[in-house]
Amino acid sequence: MAAPLGAMFTGQPPGPPPPPQGLPGQASLLQAAPGASRSSNSTLVDELESSFEACFASLVSQDYVSGTDQEEIRTGVDQCIQKFLDIARQTECFFLQKRLQLSVQKPEQVIKEDVSELRNELQRKDALVQKHLTKLRHWQQVLEDINVQHKKPADIPQGSLAYLEQASANIPAPLKQT
Repeated sequence: MAAPLGAMFTGQPPGPPPPPQGLPGQASLLQAAPGASRSSNSTLVDELESSFEACFASLVSQDYVSGTDQEEIRTGVDQCIQKFLDIARQTECFFLQKRLQLSVQKPEQVIKEDVSELRNELQRKDALVQKHLTKLRHWQQVLEDINVQHKKPADIPQGSLAYLEQASANIPAPLKQT
């Protein structure tokens, strides 16, 4: 998954390239920043992928399973996870910067996306309302059926003993075990 994404940004000259048409500085943020410890062909996507692989490898490493010092294991795993989180933040920052540039250069595109998101949200909520209405109708029908099955208080014979006899007639008898 990350390999095709990383390949999209390779082949660009090292250092800050001239901004392409449309979105200035797009590739320069994915390339290694000046003073960063990345190789010249490395991108944020490549670094994110490699740091994730390092995190996963540190968690399933046989060195850690064989019983080395627990504090050493914890330190190694924490360092891998911290590196992954740092690169993930850098990647998120890159995309937030691109979003900001897009909103400045093409505000109508951002409005179109917002309208589309709102329409999707309305459709989702309409479906949820329909689901609840269906359940409501079902339970209203159940309550209506229960009311029809039971007689109205005027139809019940007078006296508490007669009422108990009629109510107990509707209760099924327990099954006898043989």
